[in-house]
Amino acid sequence: MSSHLPHLHDHELILEVKNLRVAYGKVEALHGVDLSIRRGEIVTVIGPNGAGKTTLLAALMGLLPGAGEITYMGHALRRDRSVEALVRQGMTLVPEKRELFGEMSVEDNLILGAFDRYRSGHRDQMETMDEVFELFPRLEERRNQLAGTLSGGERQMLAMGRALMAKPRLLMLDEPSLGLAPLIIKEIFRIIGELKRTGVAILLVEQNARAALQIADVGYVLETGEITLSGPSAELAVDQRVIEAYLGLGNKR
Repeated sequence: MSSHLPHLHDHELILEVKNLRVAYGKVEALHGVDLSIRRGEIVTVIGPNGAGKTTLLAALMGLLPGAGEITYMGHALRRDRSVEALVRQGMTLVPEKRELFGEMSVEDNLILGAFDRYRSGHRDQMETMDEVFELFPRLEERRNQLAGTLSGGERQMLAMGRALMAKPRLLMLDEPSLGLAPLIIKEIFRIIGELKRTGVAILLVEQNARAALQIADVGYVLETGEITLSGPSAELAVDQRVIEAYLGLGNKR
């Protein structure tokens, strides 16, 4: 099933993580995580609640201190990096809390997503907004509506759309399916799959292993702070250990 892998090596390596360790006081939450993502690739990290998936994203963004090597776009990330600096370099995280400005319209939330680009001299936010509306027609219908009045699925779409306004090279999604109805999840994942064509690298952290493995190229299983399995998603999806732990019938959330 790994016939689609060789050509990925032509793709530019966007993120490479080696031996990443994160500790809360004396308790180590991540031990020696290795992972890499190439341009236009969807990499998913699946695993149970409390395995360290959100910790991994926070450490990558510099929100938590970690030890190990993180190379982004060919450069080692400094320990004291700021989230703002990373966003400027094209690294964007959509947290599971979907932090939106509820008192502002959908359109104004999107424009804020382009603020850093605007500040550094880019004036393409209206074209970018058209691209976002193409991906999320529902946001266009609600462009003048206050973000606080949107449904859960629409809020997730807006959070992703706002991240895309920054024209990221690496888009990190933390549990995009959390709390959403199955039909909406299907739609969100369809859009994540489409995003691949734009060349953005996507790191998808998910409890919904079935949906995640269906759209990802590569999967990693994170359990109690360690990567226990990794490989092409198509192979993980038929791996007996993954099926028993994450894809069994008893695992419908």
